[in-house]
Amino acid sequence: MTTAPTAVTAFDPGAEAARATDAILRDTLHSEARGIVVDSPPGAGKSTLVVRAALELADAGRPLMIVAQTNAQVDDLVLRLHEKSPELPVGRLHSSDPDAYDKTLDDLPNVRLSTKAGDLAPLPIVISTAAKWAHVRPDDAGGPWRHAIVDEAYQMRSDALLAVAGLFERALFVGDPGQLDPFSTVGSEQWAGLTYDPSASAVSTLLAHNPDLPQHELPVSWRLPASAAPLVSAAFYPFTPFRSGTSEGDRTLNFRAASDGSGPDRVIDEAARAGWGLLELPAAHTPRTDPEAVRAVALVVRRLLDRDGVTTSERGPEETPLTADRICVGTAHRDQAAAVRSALAGLGVQGVTVDTANRLQGREYDVTVVLHPLSGRPDATAFHLETGRLCVLASRHRHACVVVCRAGVSELLDEHPSAEPVQLGVTVKFPDGWEANHSVLSRLSEHRVAWGG
Repeated sequence: MTTAPTAVTAFDPGAEAARATDAILRDTLHSEARGIVVDSPPGAGKSTLVVRAALELADAGRPLMIVAQTNAQVDDLVLRLHEKSPELPVGRLHSSDPDAYDKTLDDLPNVRLSTKAGDLAPLPIVISTAAKWAHVRPDDAGGPWRHAIVDEAYQMRSDALLAVAGLFERALFVGDPGQLDPFSTVGSEQWAGLTYDPSASAVSTLLAHNPDLPQHELPVSWRLPASAAPLVSAAFYPFTPFRSGTSEGDRTLNFRAASDGSGPDRVIDEAARAGWGLLELPAAHTPRTDPEAVRAVALVVRRLLDRDGVTTSERGPEETPLTADRICVGTAHRDQAAAVRSALAGLGVQGVTVDTANRLQGREYDVTVVLHPLSGRPDATAFHLETGRLCVLASRHRHACVVVCRAGVSELLDEHPSAEPVQLGVTVKFPDGWEANHSVLSRLSEHRVAWGG
């Protein structure tokens, strides 16, 4: 007897994302749970979800507070809310610093600005940073809010969550578990393994004490192209895989000027074709601000601009010029970023974003050029092996990513012993930096271009 073939249902990214969003909003509006956690891959629409959830809660007559981690994130959410619902009153709680908020908010008629929570409490939505909310007491606002939304929750330390937990009754926590862990200026070894470790992320501490809270995942990245999502998903999100919202051919990167045959041009062409390019310099142990690697990064950017690049995408058939503001350079250290800026200035390049992984979180560009964290190093420290750092650097682009690195990193990883102390009670982060780096380099090796030809 012949068995009829099973029909394969095509993956519909829009339908999958809508299904996940509907489930999240249903729990947000109707669940009795005090917390709901949403894991999101890069570019999956965290801010869009936060704005939609806020508007639905406001429409249901449920006042809420929104907690973000930086002033830039707060201002962005205020602008998004105003764009979606210009008539909705929104409160922007800020500090007394002269540059505490984006001055464009002054021109929005339904955005109210104040340094006092009590002035804004009657409004449907009040937004501020975790640092500012920490100075607010429930009595300042006439009692706790019924709802809160915590944006970038994995980048919020648990002590910051504890400082604001009394301000709301239930909360939606939205964040990306693959990004960098919360930053702390003091050592935290004395709390390692304890359930009240103040340096741990807000979400990990929340789930350690409340393992039964509803958890959701956003299954689609709308930023990463079809060429990038499989690599980033496999390397950094093995337990919460995701797919790209686009298919092969939906996005293109082309150049009107021909290649000159140099290493930078050949790796640019490879990245335009395949989405990834690895420009490999000869193996060497170098200073952190490796002059040759820095110059290689700068030359790649210079050639991206000189060759008059254009992109097309699912947003429309029109070609869009690849301008300086749509290119980003990512590094591990601030002195490396400063060296790249200086090299770009020497080549007459202006307007390109150059920054560290910590400061690039949440940002999006058409093309990124990355100085690999382990390039030229004699050792592989915990800082340079941190999974989130490489994840951020490899997940900022919509079209292509070029990685500049000296040869020998795979051998360095193989020779690097795991000498970090094992601490009881500490959740092992998986995948670890060693495995994630090997996974990424294995894929990048398929798109390797030698510096000297």
